[in-house]
Amino acid sequence: MKEKPILRLLLPAVAVGFAALLLWASHTSVLDVCAAAVVFSAKTLLPLQLPVEEVTGITALPAAAAVTTAAPETTIPPQTTPPTTAAVPETTATTVPALQSDVFLATPQDILDRMKTAKQAAKTEKKGGTLLEKQYTTEGMTDQKGVVRVKNTNDTEIDLAALLKRKADLSVTKDAPSVLIFHTHTTETYQLLDRPFYAQSFASRSSDKGQNMVRVGDEICKQLEEAGFSVLHDTEIHDARYTGAYEKSRATVKEYLKKFPSIQITLDIHRDAILPNKATKIKPTAVIGGKKAAQVMIISGCQEEGNGVTDFSDWEQNLVFALQLQKQMETTFPGLTRPLFFCARRYNMHLTHCSLLIEVGSDGNTLEEAAYSGRCIGKALADLMEKYVEK
Repeated sequence: MKEKPILRLLLPAVAVGFAALLLWASHTSVLDVCAAAVVFSAKTLLPLQLPVEEVTGITALPAAAAVTTAAPETTIPPQTTPPTTAAVPETTATTVPALQSDVFLATPQDILDRMKTAKQAAKTEKKGGTLLEKQYTTEGMTDQKGVVRVKNTNDTEIDLAALLKRKADLSVTKDAPSVLIFHTHTTETYQLLDRPFYAQSFASRSSDKGQNMVRVGDEICKQLEEAGFSVLHDTEIHDARYTGAYEKSRATVKEYLKKFPSIQITLDIHRDAILPNKATKIKPTAVIGGKKAAQVMIISGCQEEGNGVTDFSDWEQNLVFALQLQKQMETTFPGLTRPLFFCARRYNMHLTHCSLLIEVGSDGNTLEEAAYSGRCIGKALADLMEKYVEK
């Protein structure tokens, strides 16, 4: 609404007339009269809906813009997630690294493309069986200390509290490769769609490195590299024939250790298969930062001649490292891990003191969930390694 021009002429005159009358009637000082005139004018003029720029000479910003610009620009990260990505609930946002939450939560474009193709194919797919989502917490657990939980299936007993106080046999630099990621069962795959069933056509193994364990390994490597560590990723398929896969991967790891003696950590990245019956698959899942992640199970072995495991006398060193990694994962991403599986197995872990096997979800989880867990593993490992960087 605009005022009428005549008001701008009459109101100041009225104010002056009022001041003169007051001076004549009460012998008030000139200064007091001027003050009264100003008050009268302000009370009369300000309620008029004048354009703000006419009063101040400055164009006012909309309210929303004023709030936004009040905060430093660095506190508002650019939006990098797809428009369909849900906002992170306040109750869980602290479980995701704050400075990179948008990128960390976003699903990689190549996986989104595969999901889109799978949705089209789903229109003609037939149901093969049931997928049950489950979060593992204390089931099967035999030992616990804080956030660290262990499932001990051995005759060998452990002192968890004492082991957690020990330091890993690890000293790394950022100048040379310190980590090797590889896959004994490279062809293990995941679902593409998050739904309560799997299709008859689902293939649990594939040589497609964009959908098997190599893709998860890529996510782990990316986090380590962003933290400044040098990492090697072997993508060779060791299980073209399932029998003998561990012998083949062992030969591969030995070649890397010979060529790069700086390697101290070797991680064999797998996925599990949890089948309560022939028609049901269990997908171990946790919600991290408002987004589903495939639960992770670290496996650490030991030497037990009675169970046929020999040539693994330094197994405690591996267990110390495994416990520290699980503690770091659970501290940064609560709920991510299943109880650490401590078993009478070797699985090529005898090759270094920081060699582990890690199961990322199962064949019931989606590739999106497993890739997200890969980022969580990589971030937690990088944070742990920072504590062991040579000064």
